[in-house]
Amino acid sequence: MITMTPSAAQRIREVLEREGKSECSVRLGVAGGGCSGMSYKMEFDNKEKPGDEVFELDGIRVLVDLKSYLYLNGTELDYEVGLLAGGFKFRNPNIKRSCACGESFGI
Repeated sequence: MITMTPSAAQRIREVLEREGKSECSVRLGVAGGGCSGMSYKMEFDNKEKPGDEVFELDGIRVLVDLKSYLYLNGTELDYEVGLLAGGFKFRNPNIKRSCACGESFGI
């Protein structure tokens, strides 16, 4: 299961509305790269793919491909406001190591 804080949901709704993509889903995933081996991905998508895990979180449809879900299961998506470190944050209980900025991780 993936969860989302109310602040993350609110920010996603704001961005979807501003971009004129209110009908889109949010796709979360992981990709190889970054200083710790893997990095998070987040993008708008309007097409569910075979094998996707699909969640309805606070009125937002979230899609996660099966491979990424193996790494993201249990993750909470949050949004923080801050001068230096604001933005979306993945709180992933599966990581064993991460870089100082939190943008990449290893399992």
